[in-house]
Amino acid sequence: MNPVRFAIVGLGNIGSRHAEHILQQANAQLVAVCDTDMAKCAPYTALPQYDNLDAMLQNTTADVLCVCTPNYLHASHTITALQAGWHVVVEKPMALSVAECDSMIAAAELVGKTIFAVKQNRYNPPVVAVKKLLDEGRLGKVFMIQVNCFWNRGDSYYSQSDWRGKKAKDGGCLFTQFSHFVDILYYLNGTFQTTIGAAVANFAHQHNTEFEDTGSFVLKASNGAIVNFNFSTCSFEKNMEGAITIFAENGTVKIGGQYLNTIEYQQIKGEAIPAVNISVKNNDYGLYQGSMSNHDKLIANVVAVLQNGAQITTTSQEAREVVRMIQQMYDGV
Repeated sequence: MNPVRFAIVGLGNIGSRHAEHILQQANAQLVAVCDTDMAKCAPYTALPQYDNLDAMLQNTTADVLCVCTPNYLHASHTITALQAGWHVVVEKPMALSVAECDSMIAAAELVGKTIFAVKQNRYNPPVVAVKKLLDEGRLGKVFMIQVNCFWNRGDSYYSQSDWRGKKAKDGGCLFTQFSHFVDILYYLNGTFQTTIGAAVANFAHQHNTEFEDTGSFVLKASNGAIVNFNFSTCSFEKNMEGAITIFAENGTVKIGGQYLNTIEYQQIKGEAIPAVNISVKNNDYGLYQGSMSNHDKLIANVVAVLQNGAQITTTSQEAREVVRMIQQMYDGV
């Protein structure tokens, strides 16, 4: 069977992570790379290198483009690749508006190609275990969910790239830092339709961001559960917590740690799920840390879908709903 051929546009921290896992993945082949800063292409000496996406699309024979560019370029780069006849893996967030997501989905449907949305925290073992509990109804009715996202993003983070901190290009903390937590909330408990209360503030980043660095939301989920979603990038000196606690009819369970990487506590009627504590699998970018590093499983899923018709982990419609939920949260402020 021929390998699935990948190209990458955007070779920042996350694009480099995609490249690493494509090169390690059986039945996957990296065939070209692209970045406006050609110095970032330098490590890939054996591959064709481009500083222009159109040129790469025109001169490369591949199956999939990984879109790892800044948030505001996700929609345009995805649509351009789809129109060229490629499938697309698009990093989070899928786009910065529901309207952009709809344009991307329409473009994919028009040419019969697939958009693979990057939501790698769905592969976290604690998330997998709690998802199984909920899907099988073993927790019963969900009463309340507490989401805490307390990370650090200092001056060095915002100085690395000129798009970070800009409202039109970055979108805000819920798009760039914490969209994965909105996704896991959606993945575990479904969507929400009502914002009961919301407050945001920019306490420590007024000099380098055009939006909030801290916020708190009270939401009503479609299944009736109350959701409290708290976030901040003001955690002193380092990331402190990335956690989701579920209070339900037949149990309480907290997926905790810094990156949803542990089962921090549980009390479940008649049973217990295995203890999980993953301490070294975060996306380490040197000056800061991101969420869990499961991009190997993402690339494996793309290969399995295209070669064997496997089920896609995160559809474009699901990624669109995450963007809609984020928009609703911001609209409630």
